[in-house]
Amino acid sequence: MIRFGPPLGAVLLALTLTTAGAWAQEPTVTRQVLTNGLTVLVRENPAVGVVAVSLQVRAGSRFETEANSGITNFLHRTMVRGTARRTAVQLATSVEDIGGSLDASGEVEAAEVRGQALALHWETLLTLVADVALQPALRPDEVERERRLLLAQIKARADAPFAFAFDAMLRELYGTNAYGRSHFGSRESIERLTRDDLLAHYRAIYQPDRMVLAVSGQVDHKRVVKAAERLFGRMTRLTASAPTADAVSAPSGERRVIPRPAQQAQILVGYLGPALSDPLYPSVRVLAAALGGGMAGRLFVELRDRRGLAYSTGALTPYRTGPAFVVAFIGTAPDSATAAEEGLLRELARMREAPISADELARAKAYVRGQLVMDRRTNARIAWYLAFFEVIGVGWNFPDRYARALEAVTVQDVTLAAERYLTRPNIVVLQPTR
Repeated sequence: MIRFGPPLGAVLLALTLTTAGAWAQEPTVTRQVLTNGLTVLVRENPAVGVVAVSLQVRAGSRFETEANSGITNFLHRTMVRGTARRTAVQLATSVEDIGGSLDASGEVEAAEVRGQALALHWETLLTLVADVALQPALRPDEVERERRLLLAQIKARADAPFAFAFDAMLRELYGTNAYGRSHFGSRESIERLTRDDLLAHYRAIYQPDRMVLAVSGQVDHKRVVKAAERLFGRMTRLTASAPTADAVSAPSGERRVIPRPAQQAQILVGYLGPALSDPLYPSVRVLAAALGGGMAGRLFVELRDRRGLAYSTGALTPYRTGPAFVVAFIGTAPDSATAAEEGLLRELARMREAPISADELARAKAYVRGQLVMDRRTNARIAWYLAFFEVIGVGWNFPDRYARALEAVTVQDVTLAAERYLTRPNIVVLQPTR
């Protein structure tokens, strides 16, 4: 598999922001919309001699169907394999010449072409990103090479017990909605998609008013905007409608047991939570941290430390513009599966029935803030967040507002979130076969 530099982590689960005070001290972000509708965000950071670029488009598995599941990720992984001007090898060489990296992928809410390099070569990096985004070759041999790699990745995910159970949980929670499908797609869809399908999808989604370019590092914002106008200004805006997504139905609230060869039992309890624009969203993030945030979370303390039931345990919730999942999980020995499931459900019920303490609240809020600050330490991650929040429609400065909302979360807010969302769970149990 050809990859230029390390990929950024899965976005469905990474977080970022900082405290309100720290965010206020960040370098200034400049926002400008080009005539054709493309948004350019520039964060000048003279302290670091590197530059990161994130070009994101509003497309992803949320807007796909069962028939073309995984097409956005498939497309972007193939785009970075060569352009009309450069073969994959020539592209890799060009990136290495500027001490950089270049990659692309599609996720759930957005897709991205990303790169980073020494600040001295920021304009060359931006040119390479534009080359990938505007002139992808999609050569048939590269399409087939990427297809084989994707099919291998899908098989490996299906063979990994936790990933398999987690994907089953998403299907239980979201049913036929696109949120219930992996952004990698299915074996059937990836086998069926053709180069013509990829090309048609590219033409449909790469519209300037659906794109955001974010640049962070040692640059001058005026020069970046001028370069963006030169590279992207000729894109024309079409009258195509904005992407839409189906509504999410209420989950079934059922328990499903999946017999499967494995060393550990995997038990997942899931709920549908709020979208990130919901006023209770920050409270749900604090709730999840109180449950499964590190070694001081209730699940770790009670189920691993005190009772010795867990090899691993925690709680997950992502950024979603639609209903986000809240999934608590535990990996345990097969003989302990019943006790572990009962203990997990008991801790979830306790979140609804009794308020968390002031100390738990403070620790959970500190945990969320700490994770978010750590995730924004590099220009690459900062560029990603700027572009992501802008392209999904909540604004590049969403973390600033989110930070203030987090600070304001109270014990009563967490209790309300638990009462509203931790009801009628879906349960998936991956039970090892003998």
